Amino acid sequence: MKLLIKNGRIIDPSQNLDKVMDLLLADGKVAKLAEHITDAADETYDASGKVVAPGFIDMHTHMREPGLEAKESIRTGTMAAAAGGITTIACMPNTKPAVSNSIVVTGIKARAAEEGYANVEVIGSISKDQKGTELAEMGDMLEKGAVAFSDDGHYVDSSRLLLNAARYISNFGAPLISHSIESELNADGYMHEGAVSAKIGVPGVPSVAEDIAVARDTLIAGYTGAHIHIAHVASKGAVDIIREAKAKGYPVTAEVTVHHLTLTDEACAGYSTATRVSPPLRSRDHVEGMRAGLKDGTIDIIVTDHAPHAPEEKDVEFRKAPNGFCGLETSVGVILTELYHTGFLTINEIVDKMSCKPAEIFRLKGGKLTVGAPADVTILDLEQEWIVDNTKFYTTGKVSPFNGKKCKGKAVAAVLAGKLVMRDGVVLER
Repeated sequence: MKLLIKNGRIIDPSQNLDKVMDLLLADGKVAKLAEHITDAADETYDASGKVVAPGFIDMHTHMREPGLEAKESIRTGTMAAAAGGITTIACMPNTKPAVSNSIVVTGIKARAAEEGYANVEVIGSISKDQKGTELAEMGDMLEKGAVAFSDDGHYVDSSRLLLNAARYISNFGAPLISHSIESELNADGYMHEGAVSAKIGVPGVPSVAEDIAVARDTLIAGYTGAHIHIAHVASKGAVDIIREAKAKGYPVTAEVTVHHLTLTDEACAGYSTATRVSPPLRSRDHVEGMRAGLKDGTIDIIVTDHAPHAPEEKDVEFRKAPNGFCGLETSVGVILTELYHTGFLTINEIVDKMSCKPAEIFRLKGGKLTVGAPADVTILDLEQEWIVDNTKFYTTGKVSPFNGKKCKGKAVAAVLAGKLVMRDGVVLER
């Protein structure tokens, strides 16, 4: 199978490339990159006026399978990824059973190979069943293809356990991903603690809950030399701590979600369960801190934390709703609208933080369009205007805080292993 992408503006920060060129994909690999390719191809895609980038990578999603398919399945989740222009996702381990052993890793990889519309990387748990008391079988999971380890959804309360995990994993070089929110301070809150929570009478989670946890986790990274990746940073104090840790040479990286870059706690004022998330949406000064950290490189990558729930689970009062909402189908459009078209980030910076850097940090094969690299491609129309309509989502859990948002910029095609899997927002048959 040969796919020829013609006349696109190819942007690949991994090789400092930004130029109108042709791209030939053959047998699942990048075969040729040149100004005028005349080779015969099975299919040709005219990318005139569009950006052609290495396939976008989302390192923080929840596929919910096995065990929680009423919320999402690998099939529906990867279809949502393809619809949003994302060609690789990494799924968190809070499933039933949790991803705590190699059998579950193997099962997810096999199901993804059979039914997936995107590459699926697996993140195993740090502790068995994410209970925080005993280390999971990380070595075995690595052998079966796990790329990192996390108790996401749960803070590893035991410093001894995290220290032991860091010492162990440092022998393999894989990252630990920390859900860094101190448990006691997080226990009784439902949104950000601040003026809005006081006004609407909802108990809040103080930002210092993140700061305390991030401080401990970065210190453990510095002490052990293990790579610790801080998940979904939302506190400006945490950004300062990460910046200081990096200045000291600690092996720390960090991510920020689309919603923590673009929404504030004001969104919670109407008690919409579409705005309940952990960490909570914080005040404007914290959002500005996230953006500053992203711009200066303190925060390395952008993720979605795609966390769908069954519709009836979110159709309850604010305090009773589970944390999380879908994000795969809106992330690119929201980022282009809020960060590119406002002039805050260049398109090269966005491609870097949503493709190249995730691949580099997690040692994935994608994130570049060099000859021989995987033929995974995201094609963007930076000017296309559209309105988010969650009735058209592929994901099972369609609740989104961005529903109805007017966006400018959209992923219009996605290529997986050299084959178009999405075109003009429609996911194509495999």
